[in-house]
Amino acid sequence: MSDPIRLVLVDDQALVRAGFRMVLDAQTDMSVVGEAGDGVAALDLLAITPADVVLMDIRMPRMDGVAATQQLCSRADAPRVIVLTTFDLDEYAHAALRAGASGFMLKDAGPDELLAAIRAVHGGDSVIAPSTTRRLIEHFSDQLASPPSPSGRTPADDPRLADLTAREVEVLTAVAHGLTNAEIAAELFLAEATVKTHIGRILSKAQLRDRVQMVLLAYESGLVDVRPRS
Repeated sequence: MSDPIRLVLVDDQALVRAGFRMVLDAQTDMSVVGEAGDGVAALDLLAITPADVVLMDIRMPRMDGVAATQQLCSRADAPRVIVLTTFDLDEYAHAALRAGASGFMLKDAGPDELLAAIRAVHGGDSVIAPSTTRRLIEHFSDQLASPPSPSGRTPADDPRLADLTAREVEVLTAVAHGLTNAEIAAELFLAEATVKTHIGRILSKAQLRDRVQMVLLAYESGLVDVRPRS
């Protein structure tokens, strides 16, 4: 049996941490190895406590989750970070993703969704469920939108997209719209294994860490319209 996933909880509300710990410690493949009430305490704790995944709140005293995530992700062998947020704090979630977080979860997510996200992160897979990606697009479009370039640049001019094939651009666009691999396969008439291969190549060519950064790239480059897909 493999070792349990080592988790650190970072939230300024002790009751929130207690609630998460009760759910997480009940799992045979997870273990909460530490808690912190703010970003400074989290960085100190994680300097001496090995962890695999950190659940990071955004608004906290002394140091918020964005700054803590940025500092943490700059460390060698840093744990992966899932940002916890609410709709009215989406701009902070975007900043945290840019700082290096692997994804985000809504605080009102159900236990099954949270557990699945933690396992996905630990396995190096996608950390944002498609349904959450769709909510990100819907509630987050203003923050993801890039202003028109005065030089008239198009997505094709973005150097991060330069090496992608036409098919890979189609897959990237579909990911940014929140489609699952199975949905992408059906829409583009591909095998699901082929979709996974394309995603791997996109990550490699564009030097992206995960599916989260694929979504950000698609929006920041202007490849995808900021309006939610109907």
